[in-house]
Order: sequence, then structure tokens, then C-alpha cells
Amino acid sequence: MKLYKLLIAILVFSISCKTKPVEIVKQADTSIYYTCSMHPQVMQDKAGKCPICGMELIAVTKPMNSIVDEIKLSDQQMQLGGIHSDTISKSSISEKTVLTGTLNFDQMNAVSLNSRVMGRVEHLYFKNIGDPIHAGDKLYDLYSEELNNAKQEYLLAIKKQKTITDAVIDFSAIINSAKNKLLLWGLTEEQINQLQNNRSESLTSFYSMSSGYITSIDVKEGDYLMEGGLVFRLSNLSTLWAEAQVYTSQLSHIDKQATAFVQIPDIPGKEFKGSISFVNPEINPDTRINLIRVSIPNNNNQLRPGMPAYVFLKNAQKKAFTLPIDAVMRNSNVAMVWVQTASNTFKTRMVELGLETDDLIEIKSGIKDGDVVVTQGVYLLNSEYIFKNGVNPMGQHDMSKM
Repeated sequence: MKLYKLLIAILVFSISCKTKPVEIVKQADTSIYYTCSMHPQVMQDKAGKCPICGMELIAVTKPMNSIVDEIKLSDQQMQLGGIHSDTISKSSISEKTVLTGTLNFDQMNAVSLNSRVMGRVEHLYFKNIGDPIHAGDKLYDLYSEELNNAKQEYLLAIKKQKTITDAVIDFSAIINSAKNKLLLWGLTEEQINQLQNNRSESLTSFYSMSSGYITSIDVKEGDYLMEGGLVFRLSNLSTLWAEAQVYTSQLSHIDKQATAFVQIPDIPGKEFKGSISFVNPEINPDTRINLIRVSIPNNNNQLRPGMPAYVFLKNAQKKAFTLPIDAVMRNSNVAMVWVQTASNTFKTRMVELGLETDDLIEIKSGIKDGDVVVTQGVYLLNSEYIFKNGVNPMGQHDMSKM
């Protein structure tokens, strides 16, 4: 019996020797994390060096509840961080749309100078596109057989009126009819008076009735003109069009009654006020781009067609909650603000954004009238939150949205 017990003991000992010893695995301490004092966005679960500046990481104890959306600062931290807050209420805001465009001739001020009688152009007095023409300037000399015959008819009627005093025929009516024909064909009163002094010539000069800059010359010396033939096109530069392209998605935001301001990069420091004179009802099917025209005054003719321009459209104002743009933290997914919940205590709140101007942004939802919102120092406040809690509040909002 003793031998039997001894054999059993030896067998148990041999089996226990072959069994691997139990390893006691020490789990990592998840109550702390390591961060950089200069770059609090760096958070690691083990000690090391900052990948940004190379400084040794320091250990920071996490709070019991790592998902905390509030932070409390001391008065000194508030002062050093420049943390300022303000009670919000609805105020006026208007959307400003910025468009790129080009100055062009105002076609409402364009005129055509046409020939009123058939003939041959013997001489042109303006031969360069862009030359200014003033009312009364001589434009061209024309040889017209038809016009010369009309001159002779007028002179003959005058001569007969003087020589035949007791005639039954009313030469006054004939003279007036011949004179009106000459006036309709483009002669001036002065030219007709010269005919009465027997100063009729084979060539007839024609004068401009309008002022402007030549945009096209449609004849050359020696060309024959038909009645109504185009000689010059003029455009008055007293007003110009700033033509800007508008994408289809922007059309719904444009108020046709909005005040427009035009800035010219070539003339810094000056702004020209105008109004929308035309919105093209047709959209280009290939580019999905529309065209608008803003009419602006051109005092002293300092503006020229072809100049690049920026068109600013200021739409009608509306009442809304607004904040300085720097008071809102944004990434590709969410936008958030810091709201004061108690003295020196702040909490993140996700918001929906609306219109945006140069320095203000509309808050469509997420805050209410009377909320105290941080307006300055939001990014320093956010860094302090990350440093203390080891969590990025923007990341929390992203996860809650998923």
C-alpha cells in the first residue's frame, strides 16, 4: 500500500513539472495618457517624445468620466487666454455675394451712324476704332448724284419764286418740300443756307448727331453706300456694364433689387455703386452659368471696357442670430460653439450655420436668445479642454453624428 501511494505521488509531480507556469499579465494603466505641454493635441497611451517638437511627453490623469463636455477655468486662465463671452440676441444680417466680371459697353447707349442717301464715300475723317466723336463733328464726304439733283431742285424752286411773281403756282410749298427732303437726307440748316448763296458743291459733308467712342468702322474710302448703309457704330461711355457670371446654385440667393458695388483691381481704393439692370433668363446648358449686368456710372471716363471687375451684391437684410466668424469652430462635418453654463464654466454645443458675411455668420439652430456664447479665445479654450480631458470635443460631436 505504501508503494502504491508513492507511485501516485511521483506521477502527479511529473505531470505538474510539465505544465507551464501561469504568467501574471499586468494591464496597462488606462487612467492616464501622455501628451505634450506645447502641443496638447498629441495624445499617446505610453511615454515618449512629441512627434512635433521632440519634447518629452508628460503624464496626464484622465477623469473618471472621459466623456465630459464641460470645462471650468480659473480667473487667471480666463485672463491669460483672452476668453470673452457675450449674450446673443437677434440682429440684422445680409448676405453678400461676390462675383467676378468684366466691364463692357452699355449697349443702351450705343448708336449707329447710317447713310440716309446712296452715294460714294470720297473721304473719311475718322479711321481708328476707339476715337472719340462729338456731336457736330464732320464724319465723311459723299458724292451722291441723287442728292445733287435734290439740291438743284431746291435751288431752282427758289430761283423761280424770285423771278415769277404773279404765278398761280405756290413755290413756297415746293421750296419747303425740297428743303425737307434735304433735311431728311442728313443736311443741316447751315448747309441748306449755303446752297441759297450758290455755294453748292458736288461733294456733301455729313456730320455726327451723337457723341461717343467708335466701336466699329464699316466703310472705307471709295466704298459705295446704299440708303441706310452703316458707316460708324458709337458707344457712349458715360455708363458701363459690369457683366458677371453666376452659377445656377447662386441664382436663388440673388436679389434683383439688391444694391451692387463694383470694384476695379486696376483702380484700387475706389468703389462704384450701381444696380442690376439685366439677368439673362437663359442658362448655358454646358457650363450651367448665367449672366447678370450691373450698370455703373463712368464719371470722368476713368473706366474702360475690358477691365476686370469684382461685383458685390448686398441682398436684403433679415433678423437672425449672428456671431463673429472666429467664435465658431468648424471642420468638414460639424460646427460648434462654446456656451457659458456657469461662472468660468463652458460647454460645447453643435450649431447649424447660415449666411456668412465678411465678419459675421448666421446661426440657424443650436443656440437660443439669451445664451452666453464665447466670442473670443475659442481655440485656446478648446486646447485647454483637450489638455485636461484628453478628448477632442469636435471628435465627440463627429462620433455622435455618425
